[in-house]
Amino acid sequence: MRDLYRPQPGTPVEELDTPCLILEMDALDHNMGVMADYYEGRHSKLRGHSKNHKTPAIALRQIRRGGTVGGVCAAKVSEAEVMVYGGVPSVFVTSEVVDSAKIERLCTLAREAEILVACDTQENARDLSRAAASLGVDVGVVIEQETGLVRCGVQETDAGVALARLIDSLPGLSFKGVMSHQMMAEPSSDREDRVTEAHRLIQPVLDLREAVIAAGLPVEIISTGETWSYDVAGDMPEVTEIQGGSYLVMETGYEYMPDFHFAGKVISTIISTPRPGVAVADAGAKALGGLKGLPRVEGCAGVEAVNMDTDRTVFQVDEGVSLEVGDQLTLIPGQQDAMVSRWDRFIGVRNGVVEVVWDIQARGCHN
Repeated sequence: MRDLYRPQPGTPVEELDTPCLILEMDALDHNMGVMADYYEGRHSKLRGHSKNHKTPAIALRQIRRGGTVGGVCAAKVSEAEVMVYGGVPSVFVTSEVVDSAKIERLCTLAREAEILVACDTQENARDLSRAAASLGVDVGVVIEQETGLVRCGVQETDAGVALARLIDSLPGLSFKGVMSHQMMAEPSSDREDRVTEAHRLIQPVLDLREAVIAAGLPVEIISTGETWSYDVAGDMPEVTEIQGGSYLVMETGYEYMPDFHFAGKVISTIISTPRPGVAVADAGAKALGGLKGLPRVEGCAGVEAVNMDTDRTVFQVDEGVSLEVGDQLTLIPGQQDAMVSRWDRFIGVRNGVVEVVWDIQARGCHN
């Protein structure tokens, strides 16, 4: 069942029904500004990943702010549909699309916007070609290179070159370039650590680029880098776009990136203080997700989340800290994607009052 709660602009934060997903608008605008300012004048640009916020209004706000390629990434065809029909002019589906019905949906979108898609096998390329040619559209194809996540992507340079040649020869497809995803195994706030790790993980992508060029094919797009490497990959002359996403809403796992501020938060109300040192709030995994652990309490020293079930979170409260039934806590999620997908809308808040309400239109888009 959809949540029908929709507060009006001007509503004070303390009057919001809880639990409630809010976006701190100052933090959101700051995060957009960091990216826009960094990529201004650079060869590389941001292609923000919409799977993190799932909201066309936010995607378009980032594009207008600047520093982007004029489009976004999406993880699923259904997410791409929401972005395209929400007015985003260019969408890159960064997961392989292999089901015939999904391929047809993907190719149909190419009638409305620029569509790019990841590919890592010749069979998938042929399937994409058949659908695109039958619909009379052109779909951009980007080869995914596996760089350490042990999931999708070509494993060897020779296989990547052979795939590029095939894509270039197929009707309905345009070979665009190479992409990769990567994560920092040991997150570090030391920029030199991030530089070293980003160069190590991205180098196979650059090697494949060189091999494809040597085979006589142009490479328009090198799409790689994430929030943690935005200012490293962005300085690599071969890289054309960065698939950053987590920077926008943020989560506790990225607190080692002080360039960005926490924007997405859940306001929760204390519903019980059953014994000294314990408080229970009305937001649990259904509101916060739980893929990367418990939420962190913002601005309330001495209060720590220690357990979470579907609808409640239990907090340990230090001696001397006053926390009573009816008090509100602001919680920062451990992982944002799963949290955002649990909500119907963002409540944008500035200076303590509601400024805007945005529907999370790609919420629950699994297909």
